[in-house]
Amino acid sequence: MLIDSNIIIYAAQPQHVALRQWIAQHAPAVSAISYVEVLGYHKLTVPEKQALELFFAATIVLPITQAILEEAVKLRQQHKMTLGDALIAATCLVHTLTLVTHNTKDFNWIADLSVFDPLANATSPTI
Repeated sequence: MLIDSNIIIYAAQPQHVALRQWIAQHAPAVSAISYVEVLGYHKLTVPEKQALELFFAATIVLPITQAILEEAVKLRQQHKMTLGDALIAATCLVHTLTLVTHNTKDFNWIADLSVFDPLANATSPTI
């Protein structure tokens, strides 16, 4: 599994204890794009940044490779999408990973991409 930036952000919020537990249990990887998107947010407080840096240090951050770039180009040629979404989806496709995101509508059009929303599929109302 590859966790999208929005899930990392939700998991950082105090009310999403169950989501943090789900992430810890499944140990998904992240894209280098999510690393930049999340840590690059200009309004992060020092404690938030430190907590997120610990998260990224404890997970696998998948780099952007030539194969990912080529797949992202193909995706953007097929459908209008942001560069970040194209690179994240391409990372999943190249590594044959399920994308864990709350923004499923941005990715549902990609036939070969498996998408999972742990917030919509939660068994616990606290996620």
